[in-house]
Amino acid sequence: MSPAPSSCPRRSPSGRPHGHFIGTYGLLALTVLLFLVFSFVLPGTFPTRDNVSSILSNQSIPAVLALGATIPIASGKFDLSIGYGLGLAHVLVLYLIVDGGWPWPLACLVVVLGGTLAGAVNGVVVEFARIDSFIATLGTGSMMYAVTGWITDGSRIVPGPDGLPAAFTGLYDARFLGLPVPAFYVLGLVVVLWVVLERLPFGRYLYVIGSNPRAAEIIGIPTHRYCVYAFAGSGTVVGFAGVLLAAQQQIGNPSVGLDYLLPAFVGVLLGSTAIKPGRANALGTLVAVTVLAVGLAGIGQLGADFWATPLFNGGTLLIAVGLAGYSARRRLRTDATATGGPPAQRRTAAADDGGGAS
Repeated sequence: MSPAPSSCPRRSPSGRPHGHFIGTYGLLALTVLLFLVFSFVLPGTFPTRDNVSSILSNQSIPAVLALGATIPIASGKFDLSIGYGLGLAHVLVLYLIVDGGWPWPLACLVVVLGGTLAGAVNGVVVEFARIDSFIATLGTGSMMYAVTGWITDGSRIVPGPDGLPAAFTGLYDARFLGLPVPAFYVLGLVVVLWVVLERLPFGRYLYVIGSNPRAAEIIGIPTHRYCVYAFAGSGTVVGFAGVLLAAQQQIGNPSVGLDYLLPAFVGVLLGSTAIKPGRANALGTLVAVTVLAVGLAGIGQLGADFWATPLFNGGTLLIAVGLAGYSARRRLRTDATATGGPPAQRRTAAADDGGGAS
């Protein structure tokens, strides 16, 4: 009589399930595969230094915005105002420099701090007015769009004959080690968020809140305060992204920010299926944005029509949401099997462990 088949998942030589490595590094492998495929199909244009530099430069602002959206999503909240906030920030910094005559460093600082304040307001509305984050941030975003229209009077802000200060435009146009400076902004922000979310109690508290808010309250985590902090952090990053957008565009366009909303959420949700499957994380977001950047650059060089970009982003968003949900459910099942308890019991135990960390 043959033995009954084992119900344990197949494991690699290191002892981890094979599915763990696929879920963790599958998206990264897809990035490499896409780059190799497009390099084979377009050998004269795609695998060139100029093309890589262009990808890094063009995708830096969507990457920064996606990293900003990662913070509240880690706590289980969505900030739909980031696109409106990006548009307001980039218009405001140009208004202060061009029409107000402010020194550009002061204008940039005020805009970034204003983004922090706007994010904190979002958090207060969501947490203390107890309005769903989708509805609350959509409402505050519409108000930001109204302020943008009021500042610009519905028209563009165009610098005078002398243009903008070279040091200001250099925030986006400059190069370091032969690569665009914005790429290093993205890497620096990824490092900061990785430390905050993965190595500090603040990040662990956010993950506990996002996983089980009730358990977080039971073990004494001030959930309202930390969610406000998360929105404030998101607003700070959005303000910085607005400064970069102003340095790139050099013209204040009151409607440009909304174009970045969908790619940002695609990056965050797709990134939650990689590196740390089942939860939003900075490294996963970076990998996801890279996949999108390589894919869009490749189909663009193949001569795709203008509608291919929103089609690609929309389809990827649907796939990302589906994969994120699957990863979260798979993680709960795996942890429940390891602990011998149901998912609800596992989440409470995880909350207790997170709350005891310091």
